[in-house]
Amino acid sequence: MGFKTLSLTAVGAAALVAPPSQTAAPLTVRHGIFDGVKEAFSQETTILDEDRVTPFDRWLGIDVRSDESQGQAEAFAVPDDFVDSMDESNYVFVDLPKPMGIVFEENDPGTGGVFVASLAEGGAAEADASLKAGDQLVAVAGTTVKGADFDACLGAIQASSGAATRLVFFRGPAPSLYGSLGASDEWMAEFMGKHASAPASAPAPAPEPAPAESA
Repeated sequence: MGFKTLSLTAVGAAALVAPPSQTAAPLTVRHGIFDGVKEAFSQETTILDEDRVTPFDRWLGIDVRSDESQGQAEAFAVPDDFVDSMDESNYVFVDLPKPMGIVFEENDPGTGGVFVASLAEGGAAEADASLKAGDQLVAVAGTTVKGADFDACLGAIQASSGAATRLVFFRGPAPSLYGSLGASDEWMAEFMGKHASAPASAPAPAPEPAPAESA
């Protein structure tokens, strides 16, 4: 049995209004079988981005997330080569005499700072064997040079005095040291206060041999 439809253009207004009756039975409101479904779909609900992505979408590599959420994810994306610059274990301390035998190179001008490009063969840095290509220079003799240009870093090394100069390096890529992923100024100031100018621990002198006893 098909559903009956009612056209307002074919039926007069009088036909839509039943005359009042004193003996009429009380009006009973009956809900249709589709009323609950209609109410469920008419409610204002927020569809979360994770609900938009189905297993089939993931299998096909389709990303149906909103542009706003994708932009936020890209803004806070952490690169695969990220190294925590607020972890003291990712820093290297060396005390080198001059000439040190380090070839420095500037980072991108947007970040500043210099890094170790290579070590001169037979130089003090190569003999020390603590540094590697890519290490980011952070401090020279207690002076923070993080983000400084090439001339400022070289000038700090030249101005240092003493038989050896303490250098502090961050072992990680420049994006992990600078920008939103880098260490906070407060952390870096505290770290520099503890380590930047501290002398390297010198090896204990070898004990002198005891004099031979005469027979």
